[in-house]
Order: sequence, then structure tokens, then C-alpha cells
Amino acid sequence: MPNLTPGDGQDLLARLKRAAEQRDVDLALAQFREDAELRGDPFEEPLVGANAIRAAWNDAAATRVNVEMDAEQVWAVGTTVLARWHGAYTRRSDAHRIRQRGFLTIELDDAGLIARMREWTLTRDVGIDSSVQAEGDADPGATHGG
Repeated sequence: MPNLTPGDGQDLLARLKRAAEQRDVDLALAQFREDAELRGDPFEEPLVGANAIRAAWNDAAATRVNVEMDAEQVWAVGTTVLARWHGAYTRRSDAHRIRQRGFLTIELDDAGLIARMREWTLTRDVGIDSSVQAEGDADPGATHGG
């Protein structure tokens, strides 16, 4: 793969943003190699392979709503994309709004697929999202029709 341009990096981050915000696991996985490595925390073991990465994206899609993600700055060096980003989501279980800010590195293979992705993320609980009913708050006697 030739050297990436900043636009190439922005395009990749736009696809990951769309996958995260739409909770589209298939779109997310289409960006990764089958044997890719994803390290969501520098102090934990990486997820290796499509099955492990799919499980993490499935979990996020099932447990989060109102997802937002934006790259603030994107750099491209050789076949590596670097980005400073911020985002937010609401946990379905308790309706808490979580804000995140982080930095990530993405190493691409010759086909332009993610071979390795590493993230460093700061996370803060900023309170209850009043637009979401926590899963535990549902009225057990209510019907789906309201």
C-alpha cells in the first residue's frame, strides 16, 4: 500500500464513526483483517482475530445507545493512521451518559484493512440521559403497546 494521505485516514475514521453510531457490527468488521489485533486499553491483553473483535463490537452495540464519535485531528504516516477523537454513549442498563476522549493508532495492511488498532481512552460518567429509560426501570406490568 502506498503512503496514506490525511484524506485516507479521515475516510477510514468516517467509516468507523458510521459503524459505531449506527451500531453496525458488519461495517466495523469490514474494516479489519481476519487476524487483526485490537487493543482497547494499553494495560489489557489485545483482542485478536475477527471473532474476538466481533464479540466486542456486538457487546457495544447491545449495551449502548445514542452513540457519538468524532475525530478531532487525523494524521497519516506511511500506512499508519493516528487520530485524536472524542465521543459519547448512553449505557442501556442504567441510562448513564458516558463521555470519552482518546487517541488511537491504526496500522493498515497492503489491502487497506486494519491489521492493528490501539486506543488510549479517558472515560467519564456525566449523569443520567433523560431520553433513555434504563433497562432495569421498565414496568413489569406494562405491555408493548403502552
